[in-house]
Amino acid sequence: MQRSPAGLVLVAVGVFLAIVGLLAWFGALSWFGRLPGDIRVERPNVRFYAPITSMLLISIVLSVVVALVRRLWP
Repeated sequence: MQRSPAGLVLVAVGVFLAIVGLLAWFGALSWFGRLPGDIRVERPNVRFYAPITSMLLISIVLSVVVALVRRLWP
C-alpha cells in the first residue's frame, strides 16, 4: 500500500502541535507574548492586547520553514 504525502504532512503538523502544546503547558513559552513591541493595555474595565512582535516572529519562522520544505521537498 502506497502512503500519501499529505498524510505524512498531517502527522508532522500534529506532532509539532503536540510538542508546542507540551512546551506551553510546562511554562517553557511563558516569554512568548511579552516581547518588546507587544502592546498590552490593562484598565479596570478594558483589556487590550496586540502581540505585534510575537506575530512577526511567528511569521518569519513559518516563512523560513515553508521555504526550506519547498526547497527540499521533491
